[in-house]
Amino acid sequence: MTHQKSSAKSALQPLRLLQDLSFAIVAGLIVGTAYYFFQNSNGFAPGGVGGLATITHYLLADRVSWSILMLAFNLPIFILLSAFVDRKLGGILVLYMVVQSFTPQLWSAMGANPYCAANNAEDFNIVFACIATGVISGFGFSIMLKRFGASGGTYGISALLRRARPEMNLAYVSFIMDASVVFIAFFVYGMKVTPVICTLLNLFIANVIVDHGLSGLKNGYKFEIITADPTGLSAELMQKLKHGVTRIQVHGAYTDTDKYLLICIINKRQIGDMMRILKEHSDVFASFEKVNEVFGNFKRKV
Repeated sequence: MTHQKSSAKSALQPLRLLQDLSFAIVAGLIVGTAYYFFQNSNGFAPGGVGGLATITHYLLADRVSWSILMLAFNLPIFILLSAFVDRKLGGILVLYMVVQSFTPQLWSAMGANPYCAANNAEDFNIVFACIATGVISGFGFSIMLKRFGASGGTYGISALLRRARPEMNLAYVSFIMDASVVFIAFFVYGMKVTPVICTLLNLFIANVIVDHGLSGLKNGYKFEIITADPTGLSAELMQKLKHGVTRIQVHGAYTDTDKYLLICIINKRQIGDMMRILKEHSDVFASFEKVNEVFGNFKRKV
């Protein structure tokens, strides 16, 4: 039996590796597309190591390709990560960064116009560009973070520092990297406030999208209901909401009586239906909270 399980796991490894590579390529294409169409031509920088590469590209007045600078800033970090921390993760991040860096070159070769050039945008339209960058790149980052727990050079630096100094508070690494980009952007982009605001807005939006991506698309709301009529209420919930109910016997300390705790997870659109059902039962006490991700058989089989 153990040998069979080991053989099954070995057979799945190539498939999992192929899936990992596919996720890295798709994420790199998404982030690279966001940078080409909305960021690189509009005079603001993303956060982290990529932001430093973008600022350097601006300072060099396009004498060195943005793609080359992105690789020059990030690849050494990922190679060190592969050598000293995690070989597989380092290799996947190298692939992700190569795809991300050369996606703008691909769009340029196809003759696609970025947002600024295509729309003859004025300065105020840079805000729309940074919003689009945050939304699209944030989606790409969330794919990498959810699959691999890493999305860029800042993570690589954090992982290397964690290996060298485990006691170090690594939350400051990301903050210092992003803050340095915001600070430098003010001086690099002509001491204008707009690029700084755009950089901050881009960081904020990307982080919001990442948070939503990590929390999962299949979320729900968990209701915890105290009742003395578990059989009738459970049957009504399952019949009307089509979700299962977990029943646990509990003891009320205030009333010194035995009751039941019903747990039911529902969709957001069913909150109103749940409230109407509960109002019909005068003895219930209920509370609910958001559930970020639901796995398994969420919907009751009928």
